[in-house]
Amino acid sequence: MSSLKSLACDLILVALATIAAAITRENFEIIDAKLIALLPYLVITLAAAGIVLPALGIHRSAWQFTSMRDCLRVSAATVVIVLSAVAIGFLLNRLDNIARALPLIQALLIISFLVGVRTLKRASHDRRVRSTPVASDRAETVLVIGLNKLAEFYLQCIAEFHSSHVRVAGVLGEGGRVGRSVHSHPVLGEPQHVVGALRRLETHGVFVDCILVTILPIDLSLAVQEALSQIQETTTIRVEYLAERMGIQSPPGRAIDEKHAPKGSVGSAVRAVDKALGQVSYHRVKRLVDVSASALALILLVPLFLLVWCLVAADVGLPFVFWQERPGLRGRAFKLYKFRTMGDAHNADGQRKSDEERVSALGNFLRRTRLDELPQLFNILKGDMSFVGPRPLLPVDQPIDCAARLVVRPGLTGWAQIRGGRQISPSDKAALDVWYVRNMSLALDLEIILGTMPMLIFGERVAESTIGQVWRGSAPNQVIQQEIGVRTQ
Repeated sequence: MSSLKSLACDLILVALATIAAAITRENFEIIDAKLIALLPYLVITLAAAGIVLPALGIHRSAWQFTSMRDCLRVSAATVVIVLSAVAIGFLLNRLDNIARALPLIQALLIISFLVGVRTLKRASHDRRVRSTPVASDRAETVLVIGLNKLAEFYLQCIAEFHSSHVRVAGVLGEGGRVGRSVHSHPVLGEPQHVVGALRRLETHGVFVDCILVTILPIDLSLAVQEALSQIQETTTIRVEYLAERMGIQSPPGRAIDEKHAPKGSVGSAVRAVDKALGQVSYHRVKRLVDVSASALALILLVPLFLLVWCLVAADVGLPFVFWQERPGLRGRAFKLYKFRTMGDAHNADGQRKSDEERVSALGNFLRRTRLDELPQLFNILKGDMSFVGPRPLLPVDQPIDCAARLVVRPGLTGWAQIRGGRQISPSDKAALDVWYVRNMSLALDLEIILGTMPMLIFGERVAESTIGQVWRGSAPNQVIQQEIGVRTQ
């Protein structure tokens, strides 16, 4: 099912659930007057769903592979949709003729409808896969180590395309999930119990030909590594790493031997900054604040979202949002969302336009007021970003010798933005960002947030004294300064 068809089906289900909620509220009586009075609230709900569902990527998931994570995302999206509809409806007509219990019933039914159809599609797909005959005499028996997305992907592929040649004996994974199943395959124990699991399988007449590890080698404990080495030396069982098969390397910021991580890498920066920060509980508190504040802001700013959406659609056309892939926490790439402020890249003759030609007066206004960055509230809610932190750069603009700024989540605003922004050099920005990482606190975040408003109103101003103080930092800061690879003047 294409993304557009999936979104259309979801919107139809949201509409049906809202109508069903109204009928349920009236003790299953269909009252025409009540349904007519529901129409404004229904339109608001569909408008909110038309924004929230695509923003959270709900329409892009394949229903036949629905997972628990997908169901949780649907539930979160439903909460945002209903709260947004209630907030907008209250502002417009104070929710006249809408019963107080209706939004609660509506939320429960929307979740039931959206999750229910996905579950039915998944069950139908799994039933079709299980009906495929398995030629056991030619099948290779595999024991999977790891409970993660890579393992789920492998099991789905085997079920879909290769079930006649591969037989999965079971899965070993952490988290106390022994006795449960993953795609109808039992969880036999934890990875460190691999030798015992093999012996138990042999007592039941199941002989494993291959152990497939879906965990990155650097994430395996020493006990698991020793057990796998013992199995390779004393048996004919093959040990293969799925990540290596697929060409997946260790993510940035991690090295097999951290003591020998190259200077300037994200891994060395993580060690230096973690050592300087110590055990700071504010990291966890900050994430709670980000989630709460972004959820509240998304609800309160729905009218502003709709206004900017309409202006952008009228100015540059659809799509009204675009994304760029940028390195985030510990170098992991994420999609950063913005409202579009530039028109098509080519004119009617096929000639490429300059950036100045593509940006309209409205686009300049949105950039000047930072309204084009409103969709990044969804990035904050998802955990890609924070309200305060180093601004995320394009990969080409993120030098490896400034990796220390990737130790924390990138921010909607930051210390470098209120102390000069675009007016200062990249090295000064890096120094300010790393200084922020070293000194991050609630008081500093509040200072940055309060300093952002004057910047938006009066423009960016260079704080030479602050930049000088950062470069003339105390001894503890010198450890951080070394991570950006720039000598103090």
